[in-house]
Amino acid sequence: QVQLQESGGGLVQAGGSLRLSCAASVRFFSTYAMGWFRQVPGKEREFVAGIGISGSGGSTYYADSVKGRFTISRDNPRNTVYLQMNSLKPEDTAVYYCAARKTVVSSTGRAYDYWGQGTQVTVSS
Repeated sequence: QVQLQESGGGLVQAGGSLRLSCAASVRFFSTYAMGWFRQVPGKEREFVAGIGISGSGGSTYYADSVKGRFTISRDNPRNTVYLQMNSLKPEDTAVYYCAARKTVVSSTGRAYDYWGQGTQVTVSS
């Protein structure tokens, strides 16, 4: 069983930064691909970023909408994945979720087996 807990959300002005964290309670964290997704009411959950397992060199993937602004990283000894968000825009406002799955990163939410409860990010204009 994998438990994920996000933190770091909050209210920030446009142009500001936030760093989200996702702590995983799991053995062999390094063998899980991790993803960040976000969702706004009335819309489907969308892929934001993903990071592969250590064996793949921790390859990273981003949605076009966040490339150059967001950075995903992982700290395997701490069982934690991060999402550094810079140059935030009002359209980044959403609940952000982290997710885990074995093997490779997927941009499809259904491919992930484990999800956190989410953390709210609100960007004011």
